[in-house]
This record gives sequence, C-alpha cells and structure tokens, in this order.
Amino acid sequence: MTGTTDTTPPGDGPGESSPLAGREEEEALLTAALLRLGQGRPALAEVHGPPGIGRSALLDRAVVLAGRAGVRAVAAQACPEEADVPYGLARQLRGTLARGGHATAPPSRPGVRDDERAALRHEFLAAARTEPLLLVVDDVQWADPASLRWLQSLARRLAGTCLMLLTARSDAAPADPDDRIAPCPLDGDRTVDRHVLPLGPLPDPAVGRLLDRAWHTPADPAFREAAIRAVEGNPALLRSVVSRFARHDWQPTADHLNRLADCVAESVRQRTRYLLAELPEELRGVLRVVAAAGPDCTHSMITALAGARAPHALALLSGTGLLVPGDRPAFRHPAAAAAVLAGLSVQSREELHSRAAEWAYRTAAPDSSVARMLLNARPGDADWAAGLLRGEAARHRAAGRPAEAARLLRRALLEPAPPDRRADLLTELAAAVPPSDREAADRHLRQALLASVGVTAGPASVRTAELLVAHGDMAAAQPMIAWAAGRAAPDGDDASALRALYWLAEQSEPEAAHEPDRAPVPPLPPWPAGPAEAAAAAWRAALRGQDIGRARRLARTALAPEAHRGAPLLLRVAACHALVLSGDHDEARTALDAVVVEARYADVRPVAGLALLVGGLAELGRGRPDAASDVLDRARQTMPGHRGSPFPTPGLTALAALLRLERGEPDEAERLLALAGPHGTGTGLTGALLCYARGRTHLARDRREQALAELLECGRRLLARQVTNPALLPWRWAAASACASPADPVAVALLAEEQHLVRAWGARGAPVDGERPPGTAPSDRRTARPRARDDCPPATTPAPRRELTPAERRVAVLAADGLPNRAIAAELFVTPRAVELHLTKTYRKLGIQGRPELAAALGHRPKARP
Repeated sequence: MTGTTDTTPPGDGPGESSPLAGREEEEALLTAALLRLGQGRPALAEVHGPPGIGRSALLDRAVVLAGRAGVRAVAAQACPEEADVPYGLARQLRGTLARGGHATAPPSRPGVRDDERAALRHEFLAAARTEPLLLVVDDVQWADPASLRWLQSLARRLAGTCLMLLTARSDAAPADPDDRIAPCPLDGDRTVDRHVLPLGPLPDPAVGRLLDRAWHTPADPAFREAAIRAVEGNPALLRSVVSRFARHDWQPTADHLNRLADCVAESVRQRTRYLLAELPEELRGVLRVVAAAGPDCTHSMITALAGARAPHALALLSGTGLLVPGDRPAFRHPAAAAAVLAGLSVQSREELHSRAAEWAYRTAAPDSSVARMLLNARPGDADWAAGLLRGEAARHRAAGRPAEAARLLRRALLEPAPPDRRADLLTELAAAVPPSDREAADRHLRQALLASVGVTAGPASVRTAELLVAHGDMAAAQPMIAWAAGRAAPDGDDASALRALYWLAEQSEPEAAHEPDRAPVPPLPPWPAGPAEAAAAAWRAALRGQDIGRARRLARTALAPEAHRGAPLLLRVAACHALVLSGDHDEARTALDAVVVEARYADVRPVAGLALLVGGLAELGRGRPDAASDVLDRARQTMPGHRGSPFPTPGLTALAALLRLERGEPDEAERLLALAGPHGTGTGLTGALLCYARGRTHLARDRREQALAELLECGRRLLARQVTNPALLPWRWAAASACASPADPVAVALLAEEQHLVRAWGARGAPVDGERPPGTAPSDRRTARPRARDDCPPATTPAPRRELTPAERRVAVLAADGLPNRAIAAELFVTPRAVELHLTKTYRKLGIQGRPELAAALGHRPKARP
C-alpha cells in the first residue's frame, strides 16, 4: 500500500467503530484521499486481492465515507456477461450519474465510438469540475474493452479536477500492461494522488471481533479458535459460515466443530467451482496436476503433465488464493483440490493420477508420495505398483497407523499379482484390520489360504493357516486347512505343519466340522516324527492329562533348536503350554520369550498374543502376580485394545480379571469382564477361560449360584473338547467351593474327581489333599473348601468363612508366626496400614476375633522366627 495519513476513519456514528474489522489502515487512507479531493486534489486508487478477501466491501465502505466527506459517489460493477458489450460499464456509470440529478450531465450524443468515448469523458470531467466526484468501479477485470479504454483516458485527465477514480481488481485475473489504469506520466505525485491497496487476510483479532458481532452470545473459546484457524482470514469464508449457522440456528459451541468444518469445505468448493469457470483451460490443467500430485507436485511435473510453463502459470494462479505460497505448489484446502478433480470423468481422473504416479516414480520421488498418487490411479498400469504399495503399508503398520496400511493394501490387491504374492497381501491386510473387525480379518485370511495353495500348498499356506487358527476361526479353518494339507507334498514339512494346525483347531473346536464334511486328514499319531506334529500331540496329551512323560518329550522335540524351521510359531506356543501344564515353567518361559520375539519380528501379532497369554497364566498359576502383570503390559504394547477395552482378545481380558482377583480387586475384575465386547462369550478354550474368570469373580463377590453356573459351564466346554487336566483350569475345585455345603453330592464328586485327575497327571508339585490345585492363586485349602450355610443360622454361629486372597494369606501366615505388623510390612514391602487392612479382612472372612486364633483357623503350624 502506498501513501500515509494520520486521519482516523470515521465510524458509523459518534464513538462507533468501523463495520470493516481489520481494514482500519485502508479506511484511513481512503478517508484522507476523500478529504483532499474536497480541497481540489484528484486521486487514483486501486484495490486488489484474491477472491473473497473483501474488495467489494471496502468499495462499499468508500461510498459511505464519500457521503460523509461531502463527495458525490457514482458506482458500478463489471460482470463477465457484459464483457463484450461496448461501453456497457461506462453507460452504467453515466446512468447512475444522471439519476443523481447532476446539472451538467448533458444528454448522450449518438455517433462513432471515439465520439462516444469523448462525450462520456466530457460528462464526467465536467461534473467533477463543479463538485467533488468519486467514481467507483468493482471487478474492473471484467470491464468491456471500450469502457476500459474510456477509464484509462479519464485517468490521464485527472489533473485539475475534483475526481477520484477508485477501482477493484481480482488477483485471480491480473491485468496485462496494456490494461493498467494510470494517470498521465507528466502528472507528478503533487498533482494526482496515487494509491495501491493490496488486501491480505484479516488478522486473527479482527476475525474474532466479526465472530463476536455475528451472535448475541460469545462463541466458545474452542469454536472461536477453530473458526479463526479454518477461515484463514478470508471474509467470504467467514460470511458463509455465519450465514449457514444462522439459517440452521446453530450456536457457536464446541459441539458444532464438525459443522464448522463442513461449512468451510462447502464454501471452498463453491468458490473453487466459480474460479475454475473464469480461468483459461491451460491454467485449469495446471490446477488438475497439482490436485492429483498433492503436496509433492513439482514444477517439472507440471511442465510434463500439463504442457505449461510452470513458473508463469503458477504466477498467474497465485492470485486465486487456492494455492499456498512456496516452491512446491499445493492447495490450501483439500476441498479445493477435490472440486478441481470433480470436474473430470472417472476415467480421466484415474488416468491423470496414473500419469502423476508414473512421473513421480521415474523421478525418484519418495515412496509415500507415489503411493498417495496410486491410491486413485487406474490399476494395472505399472508392474512396480503393488510392491511399492505393500512397502508403504508395512511402514504405516510399524508406525501404528493400521487404517492407512489397510487402505494401501486394498489398493495393491487391485493390481495383477501371482497367487503367492496375492496371498501375502491378503495376509498382511488381515493383520492391518483393526481388532474390532475380526470378521473382516478372518475373511481376508480365508481368501489368502485359497490364493496361496494354487497348484500345491507351500510355506505361504502354512503361514496363513497358522493365523487362521490363532485368530480363533476354528469352524472355517478346519476344512480349509485340511484341503490345503491334501494339496501339499505328503512327506514335506508344509504338509506336516498343516496337519498339525488342523489337529490344533480340531482339539479347540471338535464340533466345528460335521461328519459328512470332515476332510481326509489322518488321526494324530501318539508318537509323530515331525516337530510340528509333535507339538500338536504334546498339547493334546497335556490337555487330556495323559502320560506326563510323553507330553514332555514331545514338547521338547517340538522346541528343539533344530526343529524351529519345521514347527510354526503357533505350534511352538502349544508345546510351551504343554510344558507349563507339566510344571516345567522355567523351560516353558524361555521358549515362550523366544516365540514372542520371533512373532513380533515376523509381524504375526495374534501368535505373540497367544504366547503372552500362556506365559501370563503360567506366572499367575505359580503365584507370581507381579510377573503376570508384566506379561499383560507386554500384551498391551503388542496388541492394543479397542472400543474402551484394554485387551483385544477375550483370553487376555480373562487373564487380567484373574490377576485382579489375585490382588483382591473383584470390582475391577468384574469391570474388565464387562468390557470383553463382542468377544464376551468366546468360543473354544477361550470361552471356557472366560467362564472360569466370571465364575471366580462371582465367587469372590459371594454370588454362589452365579459362580456355580459359570464354573459348570466352563467344565462343560472343556469336557466337550476332552480337556480333563485340572492343571489347565481347576474349575472342579472352584465349583465345589461355590456349593452350598461340603456334603453336597456335587461338591463331593467334583473334589474326588479333581484329586484323582491331579494324581493321574502327576506334574511336579502336584497338590495332594489339602493343597491348592495347579493353575490357581496360592491359597489355603481349608479356606477354599465348600462351607456349610444354613438357611436360618443361630445367632451364635460364626459367619461362613470365605476364601482368602493370596495377599491376605501371606499376611495371615506371617502374623500367625508371631511377626508384628511393621515386621510383616518390611518383609512384604508394603505399608503397616496395608497389613492392618489385610488382617481385618482376614479375621472377618475366617470368623475369628484376632491373632490368637489365626494359626488354628489357617491350619498352620507357627514357625520359630529369630
């Protein structure tokens, strides 16, 4: 802007501010120019800026300011519809002047165009000599050539008149040198004032003031900040938002931020469509290339794909306000780019994206840029596309953006690919699908298994079948895995692994395949030779509690270092589980840690989750809740939860609930089980684990009937799968504890069967009568036995005893040994207050009065302590 002044622009009334927030400097300059015009100083002023920046509003304000300064104003606006009408704009101005009743405006004289130009010029110059006159022309870029020449001739004759010529031009259509309106070169600055007013975005405080004026109540701070950021200082966008909110009676609150974004996007689309209609085809082609290429567009790409000189074209487009300034052209708003591409047919749009991606790939653009262009390109044009999209998908998955990875993989699947590559893409897509959409993941895995087989099944088939079983889709997995095993080389490792996975699925869900539909897979031999089949046999033997020595030997065969190549990770997890049930915890823990590391490296998170589940159950069964908690933390990192649940699988949720019970937090355990989501019921062995966790939670809350129902359902599910080993889940012992009386026939039968099965399995440290069963938290058998409960107990009868938590048990044993509270706190690394609370709960549960009765109530022989 040129020219300075100390004059403050008048408002709409005494003491009132201007309605144009953020344009105070421009108003001050126009006010000063109008005051000098009244003193006989002519002026020439030009306002310019991008579309929607407020040029017309400033010109309207100038007319108001002219009236207050005693200056007659004559205004007109050019339009593209009359751009070919000779003197259309000039006659519009003359008509306005005549309607104003100016005494010196003579009637128009017909004649040649030069005479008409001179006559029009004479009329306005004569009017300006009698009184100050402001001539306002908006959108001068649309003026017809004859009127434009007339304005130029008028500007060259401003000296000595009281005429001010104020024009506005859009930067979207910059003037050629021949179209400039300039005073006579001989007139100096002392003769004619010259002003150029470039309008930029409104400052943030000005946008805030306009928002305050738009509503009777102040806008929420969050809405105010979002609106200021969204409109980017553009008054037209702001007016559009305010107008749409007013039509729908929406208030400027944080609840309407989505509507704010929609309003801005719609306004941007409308303005973009309007601008496209004004631009020549060459510039429209440049904008299409920029829209297709996105922020990675380059000048060389524009030149190659649009056939235009990039610097010149971008200079012309800079005034549209559509593009951000900088070396790399890009749209300010995604809605503008979408509007530019919406004018093309689908075929033309895909072709443009294909050409942009091809150019970017050939010029070594970043893979992320090429992948973005490929998403909307026509499939099948490049043999390198699928590989590039797959690599970018892997990067997004590693960065924790599975939705973006899934989008890229779906696009890669549209490219032609051999069966094995297509199987890999489908498997990776299944891994990228969020945990909440397990059905989609299983569907992709089934498609991958079908694609991987081709003529013969191979390693890809094994990997896909492994993930199908790990996902728990046993019903669909069994016939498909059997079919794949039949198409593999009979004596090869792949066929052995597929058969073992089939047996794994069959053990978990034996009723999944009906007899007529069973695939021709041979029965699992008792002593298989291969490591994969050995793992399946070890797991089955351990679940059924048959021959602990054979189960150990088979598990170790499967976990031997030389056997890793032939045993998939999931089968190694099964072998580890067999070692856990046989009491070989340290050996199993080492093997499980190795499986988790390999599963993470191979990006098979469901298998890693199952390995962590087995490890957590093992630590909890050994009475190590802190170690089990560490396992759960690793599970959260490996397999993040969804929809409010911290765990993506029901098995991990059940483990977390059991851990809460171990720590004496039944309320938190119940909350976790309620968050199991769509997997709350579970299937197969996972369903049995959930039933067990629910039953134990009901038992801790003294809801015995619900506890017994859940625990018996757990047993029913296990027995249906021929799982009898109490080392997996001691449901019989827990169900007996939920019975009403120790003489209850159900409780007696359950405990007798439990003891028989424990002795038959014979794991190291297997409990005898009076000890806890494996797989439970350490607790005293006396507190876990079924207790009598009469319908109407006498007042002197002590309260029924309830099961102690492991923490309460440890505190009680030390107290029975005679240690004071502070010594117990120091030994257990807790506070004395915590010891007091545990003892209070223990006395209440055991129905005793204090420490002297502890040893007898616990059945504990006090130890001599130094």
